[in-house]
Amino acid sequence: MNRIAALATPGFGDVFTDHMVTMRWTAQEGWHEPEVGPLTPIAMHPATMALHYGQTIFEGMKAFWRAGGQRAVFRPADHARRFNNSARRMAMPTLPVADFVAAVETLVRLDAAWVPRTRGHNLYLRPFMIAAETGLGNRPAEEYLFIVIATPLRPASTAEPKPLRLWIATDHVRAAQGGTGEAKCGGNYGGTYVAQRRAAANDCDDVVWLDAAERSYVEEAGSSNLFFVESTLDGPCLRTPPLSGTLLPGITRDSVLQLALSLGYPVSTEPLTVDEWEQSCADGRITETFVSGTFRSIVPVGHVASAQREWQVGDGVAGPVTSRLREAMLDIHYGDAPDEFGWMQLVDADE
Repeated sequence: MNRIAALATPGFGDVFTDHMVTMRWTAQEGWHEPEVGPLTPIAMHPATMALHYGQTIFEGMKAFWRAGGQRAVFRPADHARRFNNSARRMAMPTLPVADFVAAVETLVRLDAAWVPRTRGHNLYLRPFMIAAETGLGNRPAEEYLFIVIATPLRPASTAEPKPLRLWIATDHVRAAQGGTGEAKCGGNYGGTYVAQRRAAANDCDDVVWLDAAERSYVEEAGSSNLFFVESTLDGPCLRTPPLSGTLLPGITRDSVLQLALSLGYPVSTEPLTVDEWEQSCADGRITETFVSGTFRSIVPVGHVASAQREWQVGDGVAGPVTSRLREAMLDIHYGDAPDEFGWMQLVDADE
């Protein structure tokens, strides 16, 4: 499929841009051999340590089209810092923030023609690192490979997204205190698929994860952070679970908190139980729920279900606060509103 046809067809992760950026690390030389070249398969020995012991981390981030020969990358330095936090947790080498950002910008510059021009579409960037040493010793590797690839994200519709139906996972947990919950490592995702299958079998779009100790506190929705809009005498306010070491510190989550304050919505980071969530929806105190993340941006939640219960959030559709935050975020992404937060890094296109 050629680029024009690919950008016109809905999808994600099915086609990739023309190039990739690579860099290697060894215990003897540190980071070296930065290269930019055609997208190509990676040759790996069957005993490559990443395949056996799970030393893999990644980031997900986006670039957006701008008129005038530029593209804009959303908060690249913040993604670099989170990438390094994941690396530390997985006993992997950190990458200087400037080098991470330069690698991302290089790929965006080279493959700028792959950035969709439609509002709601974007170029999804996937920087990742794997243990590249050959050997079966059960220890941190002494060789690593860093790569950046990209795929255009083309939703089937640019209309406001359909509200999600979420399944509460009670038989499985995503993360526990002291674990890897706040790292973007591969094992955090592969271990969730069994619960995702059960969610799909119950006509749900994704999983609500609960705390490992009591199985009562709401943590995340799939790989996204959860937000609740509460009605108060002073107007709506925003609430989200606190970062406890088991939740991923979402870049979009942090952006939503900053954006909400700028729009006049008070915010709080407080724990919320499933029972409180259900009761607050029933008595009208929680009027909206939405998820935030790099892939989804901001998407409303319409219904919640489990093996024991089911309830509707608000009217079951996107509420006014959710819609306002989503549109405000899109305006910043595409340059339709001033970037008062300094989130967007402009990159000159190499077309």
